[in-house]
Formats: sequence, structure tokens, C-alpha cells
Amino acid sequence: MKSLKLFLEQFLKSKGQFVFLSLLLGKITAFLGSWLIIRMLPISEFGTLTIVASTFAIFSTFNGFGSQQSLLRFGSVSTENLEKNNLAAYLFRKGLLYQIILSLAFLLSSIFFINKFEDIFLVFIFFTIRLVGFYFFNHIQCYFRIQNENGNFAKVNNYVNVFGLVLLVSLTYLFGFQGYLFSIAFTPFISLFWLKKIPTKSLKINFSFTKKELFQYGIFASATALLSDLMFSADVLLLGFILNDTAVANYKVAILIPANITFLSLVFMQTDFPKLAKNFKNKVFLKHYIINYYKIFLPVCTIIFLVGFYFDQQILSYFFGSKYGNNGWIFSILLFAFAFNMLSRNLYGNLLSAVGKIKVNSIVSFLSLIILVILSFILVPKMLILGMAISISVAMIFSGVFFAFLFYLYYRKL
Repeated sequence: MKSLKLFLEQFLKSKGQFVFLSLLLGKITAFLGSWLIIRMLPISEFGTLTIVASTFAIFSTFNGFGSQQSLLRFGSVSTENLEKNNLAAYLFRKGLLYQIILSLAFLLSSIFFINKFEDIFLVFIFFTIRLVGFYFFNHIQCYFRIQNENGNFAKVNNYVNVFGLVLLVSLTYLFGFQGYLFSIAFTPFISLFWLKKIPTKSLKINFSFTKKELFQYGIFASATALLSDLMFSADVLLLGFILNDTAVANYKVAILIPANITFLSLVFMQTDFPKLAKNFKNKVFLKHYIINYYKIFLPVCTIIFLVGFYFDQQILSYFFGSKYGNNGWIFSILLFAFAFNMLSRNLYGNLLSAVGKIKVNSIVSFLSLIILVILSFILVPKMLILGMAISISVAMIFSGVFFAFLFYLYYRKL
């Protein structure tokens, strides 16, 4: 326990609590927003919205074609403030150009859904605006992270998330579905109030690493994030394709709480990412980090699963209404899979990213996606949404075990 105490003291000393609490608040507001929308919108509108949001999640992981992931890792490794600023300005301009191309591609993807879902093109337009806004929001966040300005990071994150939730609830209540679309489209642009603190003008390009390194890491980081998030969006998209929007709505309700429990480990890992990147060759540090991570999250995951397993129907009925209460078994299966995910995929996937082994992340994520798609077409027609729950659970467990094995290989070579 002494090592755990020292681990937490170092976490607080670096003011990691500001980042942790801010990211935690972001996850809570996102969950509350989803919960309120489930309550306020009809099943058909919520199903259509879920399909567009899932497509958005796929594209948003490719923000700036990886410019922000490159900024976070190489900016964390860099020790010179001038280099950090040069890097931030260079990647901001490059990434913004890529983001415009990405946003247009997202809007064009709506052609696959227009004939099947009514008014879905309008939803895609508002989410395209949101995609552009997210580029500014995420770049500003990354800059504050590499500069260790955790107070500013927390401030911009809190303002965007809290004000966004208030805007979402009020506009949805007043104007219904159209009010919701307006609120989610323009909320990320609140972050522009902090843009003046970020270097964006042309500076001398003078880095201790090459543009090729920046580009390769950014592309593979984006590909990994894309493939990973695609797995958590493909389930919804496949259900919409194989079944219907009602099945999508029921499945989304069953997976909402299990998927959101992972914010505990993700927020923790995101908070420590700059520290992990700096110590990517420190074998003792990495070993102690993993041990202390398990001291925290093994009991947390056990308690969460046991409570969810024994009170599955009551939890679904209480949060989402009695009409969704019969999805208890699906909820329990997904809860186990995501708890296991916290102890394997989240930990070792982020460690591999921090130490620079991002390419292997992309490969494992791709294999996991293939497993999900194959199992979905086999199980969903026979078992409906239960088949989808089993498919994504198997894919997550596979990737978690594989990530742990690959990190072990890296660790042995240090």
C-alpha cells in the first residue's frame, strides 16, 4: 500500500486531479446528455440520431488526420518550450486543412442513409458543424496538456461541457429535435475564447524530430482511434443495417452505462499520458504504474460488475423507463466485457501508444473490428441484439488480451 500511496501523491503533485476531474466532468455531462435525450425524444428520432452520432464518432477520431495525437505525444516528450510552440503552430495549420477535408467526407457519407431514414441529411449537416468545432476544442486541450497548464485545460473543458449540457437541455425542451441539433453543433466553438492563448501563426519549423515521424505517428494514432471507435460505432451501424431503428434504440440503452464505466480508467490514463510518454524507456516506472493501476481498478471493476449483475433490470428501468427493463441479460454481458476492457484494453492500449508502439495498436484494432463484423452477421440475425452484445464482447476481450501480450514483449526488451 505504500507504493500506492506514493503513486497517488505523485499524481496530485503534478496537479493531475485538475485534468482527472475535468475529464470526469466531461464524461458525466455526456452521459447526462444522452440520458436526457433518451427520455425526451421518441424512439424513432433517437434511433436516427444514434446512427448519425455513431458515424460522427468514427470521423471525429481522425480529427486533423492525427495532428492532435502527434502534438500530445511529441509535445510531451519535448523539453524546450520554443519547440512545443513551434510544433503546436505547425500542426494547427496542417491539421485544420485536413479537418476541412474530413468534414466534407463526413457529410458525403450521409448518402448511405438518406433513402432509409427520413430527414437524416439535416442531422448530418449539424454534426458536420460540430466536427469542425471539435478540431479547435481538441487542439486547444492538447496544447494546455503539453504545457502542463492543467488549470487552463480544466477551465476550457469545464466551460464547454457544462454550458453545452445546459444549452442541450434547454433548447431540446423548447424546440425539440431541432433545438438539440443546434446545441450540439455549436457547443464546441465555445473553446474559441481560449484560441488567443495558442500559437497559431507561422513560426520557424525547428524540431528535434522529423516531419515524417510526426506524420506517421499521427496517422497510426488516428487509425488506431478510428478502428477502436469504429468497433463501438459499428455495432450500432450494423444493427441499423441488419435490423431497424427500434433495435438500435434498445441496444443503445443497454450499452450506455457499461460503455461509460470505462471513463474511470480512460480519464486516469489520459491524465497520465504525458508522464507515461516521458518515461517510455523507464522499466521500473512502467512496472510500478501497472501494479498500482490494478490496485485501484481491480476492486472497482469487481464491485461495478457485481452490482450491475444483481440489479440489471432495476437499473435499466430506473434510468431509462420500464420499456427498456427487459434488456437485463444484454446489460450484464456488456457490463462484464467493459469491466474486463478497463483492466486490459484500456491499460495496455494506452501504454503502447505512450511508448510509441502505435502501429501495433492499429493492427490489433483492425483484427478486433473484423471479428466484430463476422460475428455480427452470424449471431445478430439469429439472436437479435443479444447476438450483437456477444459479438462486441468477444471482440473487446480478444483485443485486451492481445494488447497485454504485445506490451509484455515490449517490456521484456527494455
